[in-house]
Amino acid sequence: MASEQQNVPGPLAGLRVIEMGTLLAGPFCGQLMGDFGAEVIKIEPPGKGDPMRDWGQEKAHGKSMWWPVIARNKKSITLNLRVGEGQQIVRDLVREADFLLENFRPGTMERWNLGYDELSRINPKLIMIRVSGFGQTGPYSKRAGFGAIGESMGGLRYVCGDPRTPPSRMGISIGDSLAATFACVGALSALHYRHQTGRGQVVDSAIYEAVLNMMESLITEYDQAGYIRERQGSILPNVAPSNVYPTKDDKLLLIAANQDTVFRRLATAMGRPELAEDPRYSSHSTRGTHQKELDELVADWTRTIDHDDLLELMDEHGIPAGGIYRAPEMLADPHFKARDAIIRTMHPELGELKMQNVAPKLSLTPGSVRAPGPELGQHNDEIYGEILGMDAKRRKALREQGVI
Repeated sequence: MASEQQNVPGPLAGLRVIEMGTLLAGPFCGQLMGDFGAEVIKIEPPGKGDPMRDWGQEKAHGKSMWWPVIARNKKSITLNLRVGEGQQIVRDLVREADFLLENFRPGTMERWNLGYDELSRINPKLIMIRVSGFGQTGPYSKRAGFGAIGESMGGLRYVCGDPRTPPSRMGISIGDSLAATFACVGALSALHYRHQTGRGQVVDSAIYEAVLNMMESLITEYDQAGYIRERQGSILPNVAPSNVYPTKDDKLLLIAANQDTVFRRLATAMGRPELAEDPRYSSHSTRGTHQKELDELVADWTRTIDHDDLLELMDEHGIPAGGIYRAPEMLADPHFKARDAIIRTMHPELGELKMQNVAPKLSLTPGSVRAPGPELGQHNDEIYGEILGMDAKRRKALREQGVI
């Protein structure tokens, strides 16, 4: 497990992001960009901060366990965006920024006179990253749109869960994170265009569209065949055997042997090579037709072997398999350790924290976790004093007026 990485500039070093907005859909994009070296200046309301400072299942000393992750590698400044002087400070920051990232309801930035038309006049090279529930245009654009709604309307919720129950949500805020990831892809694409032309542009990432883009051939299947995907629990329809199977010691192992050559190896590992020649199981399509009975056949076999022995047997035969991991299993796994998938970083109040490392890995300019989420307003003096040139007297006056 890697310890805190220091002085690793990353491939986005030298780029400045002004992060506005709250919670997850915008800030996760900021996390990704900060992970790879961009300077991310996060704007938070004075006295309150981002609500993410209070989110998360477990707290330590009253501190959120989510905030150190989502706000890592960022600088925090406080600024009241609802007053004219606060809005002018944003314009001043934009002059030397590469990106402005926001996830307010569409129209909010324009109401504050901070829309792209105005900001691009100040800085034509600015790339404005806008993350929202439904995008910046269209009849739903002004609607409130949390990640859960995007997951629902983008098609994910309907296909998740047991077919005997109402649609399930995933255990993470996947819609927000997908929209943020697509926003980051769009931002870096726009950056490449800017290198060629010198022009910035708007990146419009909608949560429902980010989810929709992950839905594989769902639309085309309905368009061409009238087929609607339904909830299937732990399987994908007609993809077999690929499921979670029980073991002798009451654990679970996921085995994915749905490819023809892999299924032959599984049949051999089971001591039943004839299964690969059985007309019911000899091809991908016939295994799909007989999915339920094949899963029962495999499960009857896996119940006779302990989890670790079964995993070793799958590895010996080249069959994809893996445990159903929780945090304890991740922390103990030697592969996670060998690849530094989880790192240690120091928090000024909480001490050592463990969290996921940066992904993907770059061979020459890797990203790094340089610091956990900052305290509210921790970088006010640095940003307002050193970057904008405000003297101490001016900063004090703005604090007293509730602007910063």
